Amino acid sequence: MRIISGKYRSLVLSEFKGKDIRPTADRVKESLFNILSAHIAGARVLDLFCGSGSLGLECISRGAAEVHFNDVSKESIAVLRKNLAKLGGGINCKITVLDYKLFLSGAKTAYDVIFLDPPYRLSAGAEALCQIGERRLLNEGGIAVLERDCPFSGGVAGLEMYDERKYGKTYLSFFKNQ
Repeated sequence: MRIISGKYRSLVLSEFKGKDIRPTADRVKESLFNILSAHIAGARVLDLFCGSGSLGLECISRGAAEVHFNDVSKESIAVLRKNLAKLGGGINCKITVLDYKLFLSGAKTAYDVIFLDPPYRLSAGAEALCQIGERRLLNEGGIAVLERDCPFSGGVAGLEMYDERKYGKTYLSFFKNQ
């Protein structure tokens, strides 16, 4: 796992050990950031289920103004901190260790880009989208991206799915404000 482009291009990131962990594949990440390229520089980003921080770190490398990392797992945050240390100082980021529902219910700011990459076995991504739409946590012109192992079905109050792409077994669903 590595940073694909920007200031920290080719930096190898620390990863989790074990078979239960599913980082976003480099090929999927590269395609995702090709789609989002015009939205990252200067953006306020939320990496809600951050894991090792790969998606948010890619945003930092590409010039995001601020990245907020959140994960319920202390082990994930420990790996994230190792990866942030590799970038050196001067990084504008926040880190919280909260359940996504608690994080979203207390969020006081909206974001330009929100990444939702929860464990596939959970329905947390769809539930988080509902809270994001209801609480208007996506700025005007902002994008929320849900990564799953199946296509998205149904609707989300306040958000509109405008695109969906499939990469192998991975689906990326893109949402904007209605």
